[in-house]
Amino acid sequence: QVQLVESGGGLVQPGGRLTLSCQASGSTSDIYTMGWFRQAPGKEREGVSCISANIGKTYYVDSVKGRFTISRDDAKKTVYLLMNSLEPEDTAVYYCSAFALFTPQAMCNSRDPNLGSWGQGTQVTVAA
Repeated sequence: QVQLVESGGGLVQPGGRLTLSCQASGSTSDIYTMGWFRQAPGKEREGVSCISANIGKTYYVDSVKGRFTISRDDAKKTVYLLMNSLEPEDTAVYYCSAFALFTPQAMCNSRDPNLGSWGQGTQVTVAA
């Protein structure tokens, strides 16, 4: 198991920018596919962006393509989500996750909350 702690959430105006960070500890996190999910009030949790180990292949949900960038620094055991041009619809609790043996697309499309390791979440609010 790997332990995950998110940071970087907050309140930002529409059009603004935030960078989320996820610090991993415990098991060897560099072998895991890592990703960011979000859950807005009254909505299901959705995969936002995921990144593979080694070659860093990425996946983005359509609603964030061109605005969000995921990256990872395995030396620091950290994964990042740079969010630009934020919209009110991006308001949600953002969760970091680590899955073993999943492709980024499969991980982000997973709907099973019992799979993988999860952080506690960080709130992102986009409002004027």
